[in-house]
Amino acid sequence: MRVVVAARPGGPEVLELRERPEPVIGPEDLLVCVRASALNRADMNQRKGTYDLPPGSTDVLGLEVSGEVVARGADVSGWSVGDRVCGIVPGGGHAEFATLDAAIALPVPAGLSWAEAAALPEAFLTAYDNVFVRGRLGQSESLLVHGGASGVGTAALQLARRHGADVYVTCGDSRKSQACLALGATAAVNYRTEDFVERVRDLTGGRGVDVILDHIGGPYLQRNLDALALDGRLSIIGTMGGKLGEVDAARLMSKRAWLTGSRLRPRTIAEKARLVEAVRRHVWPWLEAGEVRPIIDSVLPWEQVVDAHTRMESGEHIGKIVLSINQSAHG
Repeated sequence: MRVVVAARPGGPEVLELRERPEPVIGPEDLLVCVRASALNRADMNQRKGTYDLPPGSTDVLGLEVSGEVVARGADVSGWSVGDRVCGIVPGGGHAEFATLDAAIALPVPAGLSWAEAAALPEAFLTAYDNVFVRGRLGQSESLLVHGGASGVGTAALQLARRHGADVYVTCGDSRKSQACLALGATAAVNYRTEDFVERVRDLTGGRGVDVILDHIGGPYLQRNLDALALDGRLSIIGTMGGKLGEVDAARLMSKRAWLTGSRLRPRTIAEKARLVEAVRRHVWPWLEAGEVRPIIDSVLPWEQVVDAHTRMESGEHIGKIVLSINQSAHG
C-alpha cells in the first residue's frame, strides 16, 4: 500500500508517498480501507522532527481516518465488514489501509461525507474533553476559545453553543471572525489588534469567562488567568506560543481558578474508549440531527499532501484540511 512519510525533518517539501506493507490486524482491531484522513498540527510537528512520539509510533503520518471496514479481528464484536467508520489512530492514518482499535471506533454519522467524517474525531473528542469533562462548562456559563476558526475551535464553539453557553473567540483576521460569528459566537476578538483580556472583561461586564480553551500555552498563562471569572477553569491543549510561562499564584488563589491540560495521543485505549463512548452518546445525536457539523476548509487529493501542509502552515485555513485517499485500485 501507499503511505505518506517525511523523508527527513523539514518543510512540506520533505513529504513523500512511499510503499509499505499493509498493516497486520490485531485481535481487537478493525482493518479500514481509508477514504479520507484529516491533518493535525501534530502531523506538522512530526514532519519537522519536533514532536515527541509515543513509544512504538509509526513514522507514517495521520491521526484520524474515515473509511470502510474490510476485516475485523477475532475478538471484535459490534462491527461488520462494509461498515462506515471513523476514528483516531496513533499514527498511520495517511495510508490506503489502517488499523483502528474497535474500542475507539465511531460510526460515520448519517449524511456525512468521507471528508466530513475524517474531520470529526480529533477535533470533537478534544473539544468535548476539554470543554465539558475538564472544563465542566455549564449551560448558563461562558467560554473563551482561542483560535476559534481552527478545527478544534470550530468544534468547541458549536458544542458550547448547542449546550446553551455564551462563546467568545479570538481570531487573527476579520474573515475568521465572521466565520465564527456565523457559527454562533457571541463575539469575536481580533488578537492582533485588541487586548483579549480587556475585551472579555468589557463583554462580560467585568466578570470574565467561566472556561478558557487555549492552544497558545506559556505566553498566555497569566493573561488567561486575568480573563477568568471567579472559580474559572483554564484548559490548555497546545503550546504554539511556548511551553513556559509565569503565573501570579496569589491571583490564582484569589480567583479559585482551576488549571488543567491534556493530550489525546498518548492516552491508553481504555482512557480513549471512555471518552469515545461519552462523545458518541452526547455529541453524535447532534451530528445526526445536523445541529453541529465539522467545518472543512479544503479537501485535497493526498498526492497534494505538500500543498495541504503548506496551507496549514500559512494559518489561513478555517476548520479542517482533509486528504482524500486514492482508493481506485481497491474499488
